[in-house]
Amino acid sequence: MRERLLAAEKVQAIEWREGVLHLLDQRLLPLQEIWQSYDSAAAVAEAIRTMVVRGAPAIGISAAYGVLLGVRARVAAGGDWRAALEADFQVLAESRPTAVNLFWALNRMRERLDRLKDGESPVQALESEALGIHESDREANLTMAQLGVELIRKHQGNLQNLLTHCNTGALATGGFGTALGVIRGAYLEGLVERVYADETRPWLQGSRLTAWELANEGIPVSLNADSAAAHLMKTKGITWVIVGADRIAANGDVANKIGTYQLAVSAMHHGVRFMVVAPSSTIDMALESGDDIPIEERDGRELLEVNGQRVAVGVEVINPVFDVTPADLIDFIVTEKGVVERPDAAKMAQLMCRKRLH
Repeated sequence: MRERLLAAEKVQAIEWREGVLHLLDQRLLPLQEIWQSYDSAAAVAEAIRTMVVRGAPAIGISAAYGVLLGVRARVAAGGDWRAALEADFQVLAESRPTAVNLFWALNRMRERLDRLKDGESPVQALESEALGIHESDREANLTMAQLGVELIRKHQGNLQNLLTHCNTGALATGGFGTALGVIRGAYLEGLVERVYADETRPWLQGSRLTAWELANEGIPVSLNADSAAAHLMKTKGITWVIVGADRIAANGDVANKIGTYQLAVSAMHHGVRFMVVAPSSTIDMALESGDDIPIEERDGRELLEVNGQRVAVGVEVINPVFDVTPADLIDFIVTEKGVVERPDAAKMAQLMCRKRLH
C-alpha cells in the first residue's frame, strides 16, 4: 500500500526550498492555490497563528523550520546567538496553545542544539533536524494508513461509508494525512463506498480543504453540515468515524477540532466505530487527562462574520476551537507505533514504550 499511496500523492502544503519555507495558504483554498514564503521565525509564528498553516503535525513541522530560520539569522548577526534565539522559541511557542506537536517539535530542535559538537555548524545541524522531522511525519502517516486500513478490513471488510471531521489530510501534515491518510488507503484497497465530510464550522476546513482533497483524488465525498452527522449515522449506514487529534492525554482522552466530542457520543449511540489517527508526537504523557489540555478560544468575529459580512449582533460569543473526547468513547487510537484498542492510561504507557513500526 505504501507504494500506491506514494503514487497517488497530489497535494503537499509545506516545502523547504533554497533556504526559505514555503507554505500553501490554506485560508484561500479551494478558490485560490497561493504559496507564501517565510524567512524568519516571527513570520512563521504569524503564519501559524493566522492559520496559513494548520493541523497539528503541519504546525510542528513549520515550527521546526521556524527555529532553523531563527538560528540562521541569529548566528549571522553575531554575538550571543543562543540567548537571542530564545525570543524565537518563545514567539513560536505562543502561536497556538493546544496542538502539542508544536511543543514537541520545538523541544526536538532545542535538544539538537544542546547536542552540538565543537565546531559543528548550528545551521546545518538544525536544517538536518527540521528535514528529519518533516520526513518522519510523512513516513508515520504511511504506517498509520496501513494500520488503519487493516482495522477497517478486519471489522467489516465490505464497502464502507466513513465520516470524518475537520481536515487531517496532506494539508494538515507533512504529507498523505493522518485520518485522511487512512481513508485514502481504504479507498485504494476498495473498501470505501462514500466519505461524508463535516463542513467544520467556523473555518470550514471540511468543506474548503477535506472535500477539495478527496474530490481531487476522485474519492466519492458528500459534504454535510456538522449538525447533520447524527442523522447521517442513523440513515446512511456509516460504519466508522475517523478523525485526527491535536493532543492526546496520558489516559487516552483526545483533544481535536470542536465538534469531535459530540460525534463520539453519537457514534456510540448508533453503534458506529470511532477511530483516532495521530502520530505519537501528539501524545502528551505529561498530562494525566483531557481536563489538563489547554483549549484555545479564538476571536468571536469568526462566528459573528462570514466573509467580512456581519451575521449576528448584540450577543456574547463562545468560540472554543477544540473539545476533548473521553477515552471511553474511543474504539481505537492509531499511531505509527501501533494501535491502542479501548485506550486507557496503562495501554497508552505501554504504547509509548514501543519503537516506531517503520
